[in-house]
Amino acid sequence: MTKRIVVTGTDTGIGKTVFSAGLAGLLNGFYWKPVQSGLDEETDSEVVARLAGLPSGRVLPEVYRLTMPLSPHRSAEIDGVAIEAAKLSLPDLPGPLVIEGAGGLMVPLNRRTRFIDIFAQWRLPVILCARTALGTINHTLLSIEALRARSIPLIGIAFIGEEVADTQRTIVEFGGVPQLGRLPHLDPLTGETLRNAMIAGFDLALIAGGQ
Repeated sequence: MTKRIVVTGTDTGIGKTVFSAGLAGLLNGFYWKPVQSGLDEETDSEVVARLAGLPSGRVLPEVYRLTMPLSPHRSAEIDGVAIEAAKLSLPDLPGPLVIEGAGGLMVPLNRRTRFIDIFAQWRLPVILCARTALGTINHTLLSIEALRARSIPLIGIAFIGEEVADTQRTIVEFGGVPQLGRLPHLDPLTGETLRNAMIAGFDLALIAGGQ
């Protein structure tokens, strides 16, 4: 299995941070969110530190911590910060690394660069998190096309939400990608319930086989 996996999503707020926490925990690896927008509530790195069950130091510090919960390019402008793509260089670590983007693929980092541009430079395998709710077919198939247009390797789709079998099948068939599994909404959401759901819902061998 590759030591570096990018986790991205079709939109913001779909649950990719929870999935990233579960994946990092299963891999007993590291987690890194290079750019965090919004500091008033629990940050994504803090969520992962709480849920993943990783040893201290496995959640890496963000390169940019931006105050407002907006697209990184606008949040950075409000903070008087210029996000430089060159500073988002990949860390060299002794174990697997889960890297989480912000929002969807086309989210701007600055007025010239989007997250998908960084992913194209990295050429790391990507897991695409997608809702199972209405509207996901269009968003997910567009995201798949955007990744393929830039020759970014796509491991497969991680669905998040309740089972919607036909929607999931439609995305997999039209997109020509594997379904890696499905993470249901968890109540309560704890480190234990997340780990159990990841073990039940995902096959690490399938993830490894797609890299």
